[in-house]
Amino acid sequence: MKELVNKLKGDRVIWSFVALLALFSFMPVFSASSNLAYIGHGTGNTLGYLVKHLAHVCIGFLIIYWVHKVPYHYFRAISKIALPVVWLLLLYTLLKGTVIAGANASRWIQVPFIGITFQTSTLAASVLFIYVARYLSKTKEENEPFQTSLIQLWVPVFITLALILPANFSTTALIFSMVMMLTFIGKYPLKYIGFIIGSGIAMLAFFLLVAKAFPESRFFSRVSTWESRIMNFTTDKPDEDDYQIEKAKIAIASGRLGGLGPGKSVQKNFLPQSSSDFIYAIVVEEYGLVGGVSILVLYLLLLFRFVIASHKANTLFGKLVVVGLGFPMIFQAMINMAVAVELLPVTGQTLPLISSGGSSIWMTCFSLGIIISVTKKDEEIAEEQEEKERRREALQRLIDKELAEDDLPVDEREEIYEDEAMYSIEDNSRNPMNAVLNK
Repeated sequence: MKELVNKLKGDRVIWSFVALLALFSFMPVFSASSNLAYIGHGTGNTLGYLVKHLAHVCIGFLIIYWVHKVPYHYFRAISKIALPVVWLLLLYTLLKGTVIAGANASRWIQVPFIGITFQTSTLAASVLFIYVARYLSKTKEENEPFQTSLIQLWVPVFITLALILPANFSTTALIFSMVMMLTFIGKYPLKYIGFIIGSGIAMLAFFLLVAKAFPESRFFSRVSTWESRIMNFTTDKPDEDDYQIEKAKIAIASGRLGGLGPGKSVQKNFLPQSSSDFIYAIVVEEYGLVGGVSILVLYLLLLFRFVIASHKANTLFGKLVVVGLGFPMIFQAMINMAVAVELLPVTGQTLPLISSGGSSIWMTCFSLGIIISVTKKDEEIAEEQEEKERRREALQRLIDKELAEDDLPVDEREEIYEDEAMYSIEDNSRNPMNAVLNK
């Protein structure tokens, strides 16, 4: 075990926080999956869901390990190549996507020969953030005109968002917000950021107008859901989403300070998506305010560690990658918690590393692997500097020794040289054994 830990490079604190969140996830997922077990096979046995979640987490940690071994600057070029591939996957998802969990949105694709589903928007978000970080770091020293950045930066951003929007508004809004934050940190001109925000709002308004004109189209089927969720959030009209929120609030209120205990949740049998979108409510019900606040603190500590990793990164691309991949992870967790306590309308955002799911866990681990790779690079540079310093000190000691010998009187130096000659195996006599016999 110690050898395995020693092989893990990068920020050990980030490794620790990620491991804590992943380990904690098993109990809530095992408990909250009973609803799915009753619906799926009517027995209520959640062991299969626990094993499935274990497999997802193990694969996720393998992804972190493999990715953190790759120098993070490789992803700089990969993002430019991967972005068109992501567009094709998003377009295929929009046209031929799979609907799961009773949702009326095509957000997943079926992976051939494996039989698992994959949510392409999670991959698109990671690739897009790396692409934006690449562009901002590349143009830091160059004063490119706005027209150039419009083509090289914002056209790819809006193409990606346009392919995600029809099926998932909350993810689109989160990605757009994080891109704006990333460009602000990357010191993109504020006047251009304001123009882009206004353009994004105008495009969203145009999309909604087209959706009103063609309400029967399958591409706009989610618009009515968005409207109902916003209306239900601002009013007290009973609805399916209102039912979910009410059950979540009952679960949170039942938890009190210490919770009902692991596996003793009652609302998990009534709350839809109790193991994914509303797992935080189950956590608070079973572990109380102490458990809920502990999870919140862990995410905040992880955010603080991301800030430190970004500050320590030796390149602008490394700094922006940590911000672009780390901050959305934390904001997604905050959105999930805010929905559970009715601070925000119902969304489809999961709780990173805790909610059940395959692609969401894997892409979170992919992002974490790149972040740890950035910190690993800093460690390698520090080790190289230490090695150079040791070599410099060793060389300095040799020089000091030679200088000290040069300062000695001639007779003392001759004695040193004679002593050294006594241990020389060099021999100029005809008998090659004399060198050994004389000793």
